[in-house]
Amino acid sequence: MELTCSRCQQTVKSDDCFCPYCGLPQLVYTSDGSAAPGQPEPWTGAPRDASQVDWKPVLRSVFTFGIPTGLFCAIPVGVGLLGLLLMAAVAAWVVSLYMRSRRPAWITIGAGARIGLVTGILAGAVCFGVSSAVLFVERYAFHQGSVIDGNWKTFVDTDMQLSQKLVSAIGPSDQAQALAIQAQQKAWMLSPEGHAGMVVTDLAVASLLFILCAVGGGALCARMLGRTRSPQS
Repeated sequence: MELTCSRCQQTVKSDDCFCPYCGLPQLVYTSDGSAAPGQPEPWTGAPRDASQVDWKPVLRSVFTFGIPTGLFCAIPVGVGLLGLLLMAAVAAWVVSLYMRSRRPAWITIGAGARIGLVTGILAGAVCFGVSSAVLFVERYAFHQGSVIDGNWKTFVDTDMQLSQKLVSAIGPSDQAQALAIQAQQKAWMLSPEGHAGMVVTDLAVASLLFILCAVGGGALCARMLGRTRSPQS
């Protein structure tokens, strides 16, 4: 009769009093499927704490895959939403590589999420830094400021046109106030401070989304692989 430990999801024998991998007490079953009477013998093994992470091998994988991912997701490539899926996949891969080196090959969901968090922070920081550096070089080294500002003005004008369509649907008494607010917003967004603030905010939000996707990818990988790996894996 094959049983599965409720804590680590590893296969245990029907006559095991304790899980040989995490030490959780098990119900011992007889041949007819009923629970065996009596108290189990004390377990003397030394289970590995699956919630703890050995960061040395993890960081090697994080730097190996996190830095290229951050570079790929930076502004020059512009992968967009694909970068979020890529970030989750890379974090899951880092967790998978770590679990392959563990005996038994399982970790808790929290440990997987922490590995994903570190992966996302590194990749997000690389993406933020590279994107910021590229914009700085384009504006001041290659003197592309007029092109950048022109593209930004086109974006702001398009956004304001969409907003004006929404304003036209409200009552006449509120239109004047809404238009005045829009004019102030447009003036701020077209100012150097507003432009820089919006760019930094966009990059920060993108980096935060990368981190969240990496956390989710790491946690999901730990959950799924923890259920499917056998004790010998």
